[in-house]
Amino acid sequence: LAIAGVVLIARSIKLITKFQTASEIPARFIERNVSLRGKVLGITEKGLEVEHVPIYLPVLSPLLSKHKDVSTSPLLVHLAGVELTPEGRVWLQKNLAPAQTVWLKLVTRDDDILHCLVYYMNEEVLMLGLARTAPVAVLPDSRFYWRLHKRLHRAEVKAERKGRGLWKEDSLWERASKAIRDSALLKLLGPLLSDTKPLGLSLIYITAYLCLMPWKFIAWKDCCSAESGKISWGS
Repeated sequence: LAIAGVVLIARSIKLITKFQTASEIPARFIERNVSLRGKVLGITEKGLEVEHVPIYLPVLSPLLSKHKDVSTSPLLVHLAGVELTPEGRVWLQKNLAPAQTVWLKLVTRDDDILHCLVYYMNEEVLMLGLARTAPVAVLPDSRFYWRLHKRLHRAEVKAERKGRGLWKEDSLWERASKAIRDSALLKLLGPLLSDTKPLGLSLIYITAYLCLMPWKFIAWKDCCSAESGKISWGS
């Protein structure tokens, strides 16, 4: 009974310990996908900086806090299974206020980086087209892996179907304009369409090119018909 009590106290101490680096978190916490409470300090290109806020126990917490250094070091957190775009990082900065409390569901650890499910943010950035799915370093035969993969994939497919964010398609006019800009003839006419020419002249050249396209097709078709009536070079 005494041994069981010691084990229980030891585990309780781990629960109320303030983790300041990813390496301090016990391996069993990550294996069991334990959720930790944290406070957002900032969002940088490296990821989310989160201060761990441990569970408070009336008896143990005050005793432990007396013997701990008051200095804090934030945990570096990445959204598990997500590759953020620059727009996604900006969105997080707007929607995760400083000092906001979040729950971090531990997924895996990579050196000093924690890969977590942060609140609902992993799925949200995917559904908005502000991120792509990324591989998760979890055993593929685990039930948790397949549930996570299914959730994230469903969110990404939803954004792709609705054309959100990075999945947004250009309009018909934008695609036509791009085709004109990339056309070989327009590149040949580049010097004539320089900024030294008035805009009206440039529009005339573009309009002329569009008007000539049907005639070019007819001429090419007639040429093919004429060639088909000739004797081949091999005969």
